[in-house]
Amino acid sequence: MNPIPTVLVTQEENILVITIDRPAVRNAIDHRTSQALADAMDRLDNDPTVAVGILTGAGGHFCSGMDLKAFVNGERVELPGRGLGGMIETPPLKPIIAAVEGYALAGGFEIALACDLLVASENAVFGLPEVKRGLIAGSGGLIRLPQKIPRQIAMQYALTGDLMTASDARQWGLVNELTSAGQALAAAKVWAQKIAANGPVAVKMAKHVMSQSVYWSIDELWTKQNQVLETVIQSQDAREGAMAFNEKRTPVWAGR
Repeated sequence: MNPIPTVLVTQEENILVITIDRPAVRNAIDHRTSQALADAMDRLDNDPTVAVGILTGAGGHFCSGMDLKAFVNGERVELPGRGLGGMIETPPLKPIIAAVEGYALAGGFEIALACDLLVASENAVFGLPEVKRGLIAGSGGLIRLPQKIPRQIAMQYALTGDLMTASDARQWGLVNELTSAGQALAAAKVWAQKIAANGPVAVKMAKHVMSQSVYWSIDELWTKQNQVLETVIQSQDAREGAMAFNEKRTPVWAGR
């Protein structure tokens, strides 16, 4: 008998909805779930009919982090080269939106931080409580959080382990849209539709520059960006976009 899937993947037109489905443990991540999420991210990147992904959780919570029971039993929940959730170290090349209800704590928060946009309901709660258990947020939280909100505020949450409300996350610019309870996924789909309407090559390359340029030196900043720019300019989609504008019609993207 095949085990019950821990991740559900559905496609709605060119949007891939990826749902962590372990509500009994608030969608905590064990090794099998990390592998299933990695497989879903590979589908997002490799399927030409998919433009954008949405990551969410079942049962009213996003993700409570690493499955501590699996950890205590000796299971390594991370994947080599990919990390927790199969995406911490290698996020997908295409855009991915986190739709957060309830808890996004520890590794769950770190998975949300690895996404490109974050939509949260008013009942969402974020935090890096690892220090309260003698651990550190080693799945990207200590790296990504100070890139997304003021460093002093990020330090506050990393050192105290205190929880962050959805309204505070919105105040610090971490959340793109705050919704009423139960509406995060619906709002994320609206954002996904806006992104999916644009040129896929341009969207992918825009994400690449914004996510990678923080690691480029001053000397290589413009050289690397211009290499990406040239790729986009030479694409079939760039020509199609210009032609569609001149002809006052909706572009038909080829994705190349």
